[in-house]
Amino acid sequence: MADRFASIRYLLPTWSGKLGSGLVIVGVISAFGVIAPFFTADPRDSGNKGLRPPSAEHLLGTTKLGYDVFAQLAAGTRGSLYVGLVGGLSAMLLAIIFGILAGYFGGWLDEVLMLATNIMLVIPGLPLVMVIAAYVQNAEGLGDFARSSTLVALILGITGWAGSAVVLRAQARSLRTREYVAAARVAGENGLRVIFVEILPNLVPLIAAQLIFGVMAAVLGEAGLSYLGLGPTNSITLGTMLNDAQTGQAVGSRAWWWFVPPGLLIALLGTGLALINFAIDEIVNPKLRLAPQAARLQRRATRAGKGVAGGGTFA
Repeated sequence: MADRFASIRYLLPTWSGKLGSGLVIVGVISAFGVIAPFFTADPRDSGNKGLRPPSAEHLLGTTKLGYDVFAQLAAGTRGSLYVGLVGGLSAMLLAIIFGILAGYFGGWLDEVLMLATNIMLVIPGLPLVMVIAAYVQNAEGLGDFARSSTLVALILGITGWAGSAVVLRAQARSLRTREYVAAARVAGENGLRVIFVEILPNLVPLIAAQLIFGVMAAVLGEAGLSYLGLGPTNSITLGTMLNDAQTGQAVGSRAWWWFVPPGLLIALLGTGLALINFAIDEIVNPKLRLAPQAARLQRRATRAGKGVAGGGTFA
């Protein structure tokens, strides 16, 4: 039992300032997006006066059409978090399928899957997303789904998995040569069972890091698409708020309360996710975990008038 808990603790990121700051930022923003919409006004209520500055009645003022910015910010945060989760999970699922299957089985399957992966890597990401989004959103027969946040999230996930697949493939190729994997194959275990039982558990930190990166990329990607007018139209996100502010000439009207809050939340959410990702990377790459300690030793030695040799010993 003690060994089992020790292995679980090994998979958890080491507590650090980066991890704590990232969890606080993401936690506060997530709580705001989940809880605040229940206590705010209708974000599509246009019965208020337009372009009113922040006041006791409207904490973040109103838009040109009279929408309450605080209510829209709460709904937009929830919408962006939804897009990030759906986009990140779909990208991670495709990366696992293409990367781990290719790395473990090798042979012709590896060549076919990596051919598709390399094609996705060389195609410019933003133009591809724009073309797919514009085509799908104008397709007939999709109805309201054509301009929904779910469709935008799936498009971002389908176009953003290739980089993670390459990383997972390299790790799967390394793990398939380990003794315990070879023993499982000799024992007659099915290939898929070996992947799920022997390989995937050892890739949990790496998969978590790639998932967080996928969520961050989806949030930023949706914001970019929405700003260009290709985002969802039947839901509110932080990106659609920026698009409304741009089309409503918020900058020219000096209505800073309209575009600064959604832009600031996008930046903070990306920063928080990046900090968590850096903390998880310290598990995947032990050199990152030891680098801060080595840097502290170097600084102490410098202050003491000593040098530090390449192996970390004092000269």
